[in-house]
Amino acid sequence: MVTLDVRPQLLDAITALRDRVAAARFPLPLAGAPRARANRRELLAQLDDYLVPRLSAPEAPLLAVVGGSTGAGKSTLVNSLVGRVVSEAGVLRPTTRTPVLVCHPDDHHWFSGVRVLPDLTRVWVPRQADGSLEGDGEDEEDDLGTGAERAEPVLRVETSGVLPRGLALLDAPDIDSLVAENRVLAARLISAADVWVMVTTASRYADAVPWRLLRTAKEYDASLVTVLDRVPHQVVADVSRQYGALLAKAGLGEVPRFTVPELPESTGNGGLLPATAVAPLRAWLTHRAQDPEARARAVVRTTRGALDSLRARMPELASAVAAQHSAVVRLTTAVEDAYEGEHARVLRRLQKGGVLAGNALKRWRSYPADCAAGELLDALVESLGSLLACAVTAADERVDEAWRREPGARAAELRRPEPESGTAEERIGLAVRRWRRVLEEYAEDEARAAAQVMESSPPDADAVAALVATALLGGRRGKAAGENLAERIGAQGALRLRDRGGQLLSEYLDNVLGAERERRLAPLDALDITPESQAELIAALSLLQKER
Repeated sequence: MVTLDVRPQLLDAITALRDRVAAARFPLPLAGAPRARANRRELLAQLDDYLVPRLSAPEAPLLAVVGGSTGAGKSTLVNSLVGRVVSEAGVLRPTTRTPVLVCHPDDHHWFSGVRVLPDLTRVWVPRQADGSLEGDGEDEEDDLGTGAERAEPVLRVETSGVLPRGLALLDAPDIDSLVAENRVLAARLISAADVWVMVTTASRYADAVPWRLLRTAKEYDASLVTVLDRVPHQVVADVSRQYGALLAKAGLGEVPRFTVPELPESTGNGGLLPATAVAPLRAWLTHRAQDPEARARAVVRTTRGALDSLRARMPELASAVAAQHSAVVRLTTAVEDAYEGEHARVLRRLQKGGVLAGNALKRWRSYPADCAAGELLDALVESLGSLLACAVTAADERVDEAWRREPGARAAELRRPEPESGTAEERIGLAVRRWRRVLEEYAEDEARAAAQVMESSPPDADAVAALVATALLGGRRGKAAGENLAERIGAQGALRLRDRGGQLLSEYLDNVLGAERERRLAPLDALDITPESQAELIAALSLLQKER
């Protein structure tokens, strides 16, 4: 007899892999990102809703999910299998907006909690005296709350003594619903199934949508059964033969098939199909639930198929994670290169005396006759701030140009937000004024030290600060300022002050440009896309394969 591997080590490996999948992120709009997001969502659904709960509780009831296209008659089929209306059917499409799970009363505890489909809120609908649901199919949504009112999807759990113990039926939303949320939910519910019950009709059995579901079931090697519903009596043999040929061509010739004839009750207006119409399918499902060998084969096949599918799907997910990281590296490199280039340009401008230009140069030439030390310092600080602001603007323009060639840069998270701490010009202006204050403190220290050495009154600290600033920022034009500074505080004091002031200037330049660079990199850092994610996904898959 086949058995299910439920070793704790295997469950731990699956749980670790699940955490790695949940941590994967695809925020950048790359070519493969939509597929990767869908793959991640499907993997999480299969892990959370099937593999983890099934391996955690192998004795839990068999879950058969009834899925199919709009109007295939899923709800009528489920109601007929149960023997009463548990899922409203009707002409309103898509009808099944809230999935309904039906189980034996003794099995209710398996599904009332969060063992399977943990984030679906469980609900119930009061019944009338005749046992039918209050209201009709169109009002059912009002009883449960509309989609706008509900914060999360819900699952209605019903019980029926007609169903055998160990079997639960789940009526899923239409896989081709006009509502995107319904389609996603339908795919997720099917991933939670031990047995996939695929329902189609005589008029739609060749449609693309149900065949996508059948191919997925084949890819996962899931336990599958198909129902050809609403088949007119006069064409039962022909349609069944044609449908069987299509299944055989797709490699699904061994899949059990059941045919339900077209009957007045098939219109979906609340009627139940005769018991004889669904008896073969009920017997097949009952046998799977109650015969230990048949049950084990169904569960093991679906479980192994889901585990086997991870071998192809996980590397694809890891590859998409790697593509996201590569894009982040390219975007980051563009920012770093742009700011490093502008930082080097600023240093070259300083060496050439680029700050001592314009108004600052005019002030220097008129100092000290027609310009006070404070005015010269004001002009130098303003010129330095302008140089840094231009550098930041130029760096950002280079970044924008490089990012325009990168699809990932179109992510909404990377759009430059409105500044919360002022503009770059304001931040730079504040920084250079702080640099000036510290430089003035250094000048005061050296002025006092010079007075002690020369045993005279201290030199004018403002003049010392203006001269050292001119010497640091003026290049060759500031040579005279250095000589004048040495005359005022001595050669050693002037050299010491220029060294301290030069180091201070270098630190402030690094801090100013580094802060603006980090501000531009912050949205990228916030994405938290790391190179470890790919390795962790592959390592988690390797561990799982080892434990299997």
